[in-house]
Amino acid sequence: MQHYTPPVVPGPPQNVRVVEPVPYAPTPRERMRSFMKAHGRKLWWLHSAYALGLGITVVTFAQKGFDHARWLAVTALAAWLLVVVFFRIFGSGRQQSHAHAAPKVKLRFFAMTYALKNLYQGMLFFLLPFYWKSTTFDSANAWFIVLLGTCALLSTLDIVFDRVVFKFRALASVFHGVALFGCLVLVVPALFPDTRTLASLVIATAITVIAFWTIHVDVKMLRDKRWLALFAATLGGAIAIAYAGCSAVPPVPMYVAHGAVGPIVLPDGTLGMEVSRLRPSVIDKLIAITDVVVPGGKGDRLVHVWRHDGNEVHRATESTTRVAEASESKDKGTIRLRSALTDRQLPANLVGSWSVDVETQDGQLVGRVSFTVAD
Repeated sequence: MQHYTPPVVPGPPQNVRVVEPVPYAPTPRERMRSFMKAHGRKLWWLHSAYALGLGITVVTFAQKGFDHARWLAVTALAAWLLVVVFFRIFGSGRQQSHAHAAPKVKLRFFAMTYALKNLYQGMLFFLLPFYWKSTTFDSANAWFIVLLGTCALLSTLDIVFDRVVFKFRALASVFHGVALFGCLVLVVPALFPDTRTLASLVIATAITVIAFWTIHVDVKMLRDKRWLALFAATLGGAIAIAYAGCSAVPPVPMYVAHGAVGPIVLPDGTLGMEVSRLRPSVIDKLIAITDVVVPGGKGDRLVHVWRHDGNEVHRATESTTRVAEASESKDKGTIRLRSALTDRQLPANLVGSWSVDVETQDGQLVGRVSFTVAD
């Protein structure tokens, strides 16, 4: 019986020394790449949380006063120029952030969007407290503060901003238009006090339309009369819409600091009793007093409009509403309006929901005082 003999494996030559293999040591750059690949998304979300905290700081800063609003003009101009450079010179966001784009192109894309995000965050979060004060949340102008708040939140979400908003030129131009329009409505009265709010609205609309065209249309195209006619039609149509729909935008920077309804007025011009619910049997006269803050100057005539279940009952003109002596005793930039409903002006049926609206001469709602009459 034969025994199996394993083959002899020759060893290394005697003049060769065998050592253990040296483990591969990645360079610091390679380690950084590996870390970013594994945790990059988490770091972007962490930066978004930081940006949101920074935005809240801007909101706090905005509370210091309306005088800082004029600096928004510089920020708005910088954002406008950067957006034009972003799209008109370097192409669409989709081209710049494409997976096959050159590393320098991608780096430029993220650098530009990072700069734009910081500009938008400063603009939008600064606007929020001013629009918050001027908005009447149970009225038609409440939608605009929601839109601004949504844009402010999007500006802090790096992944959404880079991969969605500024990836598409149309979406980016709409986002920019909302931010620019909201900014200009506030900037105009800051730069030119005593400007009528409707005028601010029209100016902001016109500049926003022009900005939209600079993003999408080359100046050479306007040599064609058809494009020039389309531009004129777009500009005129937008201004007409702004004029007709001015009541849908809060009249920043004006707002009602305090308002109430009661039966009697004290010698100092305040109400002896502020009511929110009362019975019809005790009503023979109702008086409304509102203190309106006008930090951008008083370019509008303001009126009290009394409504019962949404129907107008009485409209008091400013000549009979404004209390001059009381206004002088208030803080600078505040005026007091007072109007009354006497027994002859009261409807037969008093039961229902009542409101006293402070409106501009153009129908923009500055603020509202509500109360209820119930049996």
